[in-house]
Amino acid sequence: MTIEIRVPQLPESVSDATIAAWVIKEGDSVNEEENLLELETDKVVLEVPAPASGVLTKIIAEEGATVYSGDVIGILEEGEVTVDKAEDKTAEATIEGNASPSVRKLMAENSLSESQVAGTGKNGRILKEDVEKALQAATAAVVTTAPVASKPAPAPTPSPQESSDIEGREERRVPMTRLRARIAERLLEAQSTAAILTTFNEVDLSEVARLRRKYQDRFQKSHDIKLGFMSFFIKAATEALKRYPEVNARIDGNDIIYQGYYDIGVAVSSERGLVVPIIRNTDSMGNADIEKAIRDYATRARSGHLELSELTGGTFSITNGGIFGSMLSTPIINPPQSAILGMHNIQDRPVAVDGEVVIRPMMYLALSYDHRLIDGKAAVSFLVKMKELLEDPASLFLEL
Repeated sequence: MTIEIRVPQLPESVSDATIAAWVIKEGDSVNEEENLLELETDKVVLEVPAPASGVLTKIIAEEGATVYSGDVIGILEEGEVTVDKAEDKTAEATIEGNASPSVRKLMAENSLSESQVAGTGKNGRILKEDVEKALQAATAAVVTTAPVASKPAPAPTPSPQESSDIEGREERRVPMTRLRARIAERLLEAQSTAAILTTFNEVDLSEVARLRRKYQDRFQKSHDIKLGFMSFFIKAATEALKRYPEVNARIDGNDIIYQGYYDIGVAVSSERGLVVPIIRNTDSMGNADIEKAIRDYATRARSGHLELSELTGGTFSITNGGIFGSMLSTPIINPPQSAILGMHNIQDRPVAVDGEVVIRPMMYLALSYDHRLIDGKAAVSFLVKMKELLEDPASLFLEL
């Protein structure tokens, strides 16, 4: 029986995908549910499993091709897989199982072995970004050790993935990843389609810090995870969104869609770029649930194992530049959302409290919002409410 291999249904927010690599070659046997190929979208890398056991008789769409939902990309002749073939493929997977085919191809093109690349993926799996880091390190080493006095001979024009080193001025051209290209596209879209304005405030995190110190051990023993700052911010944002529904709304043509649920995106930095997985229904979650969701998303974002459904939707976003040392920023809205909260570095600063100067752990907050929908009064009031909730965290649990 002949079976068509098709591109799986892609979400509405993802229009197409690129074939990153075929794991199976024409004429190879494959077991049911075994990975056939990798599809790279602007958000994640997807594996396409075999719909049945058999032989891959034809590859219609080669590596690098742009494909769409439902496209026929190969033909599989269903049949029983011989033991020898299965054993051969198992042995091959054992030898080359520490990297995907596309990554192995990139390593081969640059004469790198697995021992030369430190894998940061799950179970030490080598990712594309790991290879690029290794190449950058090797290039830097070459530039550093190159003799200064000797002038190198003119080099030919490098290909798109080659490096050039002309008189010590090194350049390297690499194709922009789909994720990075999509990030760039969405940032420009946000700035060109929304009237973005940013308002600022600062928050004293003394009480949140005190609660974390007091309950950290008990919390960790009970829930097997540490109590972080982010869960307090997500709970405070959720309560503030309830009071200012326009901040949780979005514009659709000439209409305003008020969303009666709270799906908050948390920006996570990965080697492939910034992704924003969505924590859904935050109004029904406790601190432990939120902290576990953040840990899970962060781990899978860095290993490239987030699902597309986990990156779509969302009514509001939070980004924390403070983990990199940022003191102040103006975050850009994640369309079609209408607002985004920027967290920053916590620093001990002198502040006036009851007429006295005291040292407190302070953080600057930034709220960027679409002024077409959200008035300045609502934006400022939203941020003030967050400040009140975080400076008196007991009110979060009492819903005051």
